Amino acid sequence: MTRWPRIPLGLRLFFLCFILVVITAYMVRKTVIHELKPTVRQTTEETLVDMANLLAVLAEEDVASGRIAESRFAVLLTAYGNREPQAKIWDVGKNTINHRIYITDKNGIVIADSWQKDVGKDYSQWNDVYLTLRGQYGARSTAEDPNDPLSSVMHVAAPIYHNGEIIGSVTVAKSNRSIQPFIDLSKRNVLFWLVWMSVIILVAGALFAWRTHSALNKLENYALKMGQGEKVAKPTFRIFYEYDTLSDALENMRNQLDGKQYVEEYVQTLTHELKSPLSAIKGASEILQMPLPQEKIARFANNIERESDRMQSLIDKLLELARLEKRPQLETLVPISLNDAVDEVVQASDARLSAKAIICNVAVDEGAMVLGDSFLLKQALFNLMDNALDFVYQGGVIEWQATRSKQGVTLSVSNTGPQIPDYAMSRLTERFYSLARENGMKSTGLGLNFVEQVVKLHRGQLEIANQDNGVKVTLFFPSV
Repeated sequence: MTRWPRIPLGLRLFFLCFILVVITAYMVRKTVIHELKPTVRQTTEETLVDMANLLAVLAEEDVASGRIAESRFAVLLTAYGNREPQAKIWDVGKNTINHRIYITDKNGIVIADSWQKDVGKDYSQWNDVYLTLRGQYGARSTAEDPNDPLSSVMHVAAPIYHNGEIIGSVTVAKSNRSIQPFIDLSKRNVLFWLVWMSVIILVAGALFAWRTHSALNKLENYALKMGQGEKVAKPTFRIFYEYDTLSDALENMRNQLDGKQYVEEYVQTLTHELKSPLSAIKGASEILQMPLPQEKIARFANNIERESDRMQSLIDKLLELARLEKRPQLETLVPISLNDAVDEVVQASDARLSAKAIICNVAVDEGAMVLGDSFLLKQALFNLMDNALDFVYQGGVIEWQATRSKQGVTLSVSNTGPQIPDYAMSRLTERFYSLARENGMKSTGLGLNFVEQVVKLHRGQLEIANQDNGVKVTLFFPSV
């Protein structure tokens, strides 16, 4: 049988570090450099927007008076286009003004141009002018040479307002070629530091791998000698001190797991709850093995089915509670209409309502909304309806009510029936705690605990109280 070669852990860690560095460097290079150009251009566009709006405010008076061509503003605009900054930005020289500024009237005719080349031309069909004169954001990017991607020019326009009306537009244009040197310089800097950081990380990874391999060898030799009964000093680790406490940590973890009282109590309670239906099923099955009249066979078979359903319900609700306890908060929140939710619950319970001749009154504000999980909230309402149906008197009344206030939404369900004993009031939401129904049977004792968990997830409160002719359960949810 062929065996895999034994590669030391330290070497495997270094290989893993090397692969991760290569993948990370490749993704960073691909992502950052790919996003660099559009990011710089977006930043440039934002600057052009500010500049265009500033010029639109300054040009308002001259455009409104129709004297923009002879105004001092036009003279300054031309002088601006002829300036030579002689600036040096990040080692990139800037000797000419790269912005072009032109102004159009409300018909899209150019009435001023910093380059003095298109005065009098109709620009009304260009997107920057066309959209701006219609109150929209006007911008375009036009290539001067279709074969040269760097020949494209960004144009951003701003409306000129006068007495609340648009009387013209100001466009600021900038060639993408003028910002390309800065993009190239940034790419070189990114690549330079990417290479250096990759080398540093690989050196650190090699050192870490070597130290890990050395520490494991010391522990291995120590364990072998201890196993052979030799007296050997425990190795010490100045950096990887975790190895010193590894055995103690494992022992502590085992003790904590073994002593987990929660698990013991949970299992004991579950065992106790399952014992009763299992005993009933076993007794009924033993009796069914004897000759019996048909009605008794049907009765004991019905007992088996009822107790099986009880165990299935117990298991299903325990699984639901386990899932709820693992959720610290709701992941997605949607607006839920309480009117629709209650209506769905009442319609689903129509058969049981008719069987006991129960009157079900619903008074839910149509605007009552809760922000949360629709499925969980409806499941909680189904549990409340089941409880009410279990305890309501034959021919009694069940009432659903929901009201709104500034603080939130209050939803309540009440039923005519026996009141809750004082000794049981504080234990109603305990897991597995249940009161006997009208027929003497008990439920799984998980329904109200499930409701309480759901309400807490929705940042609400649950209250259970006796009233003159029965019991009332109230849910309060904070405002949406």
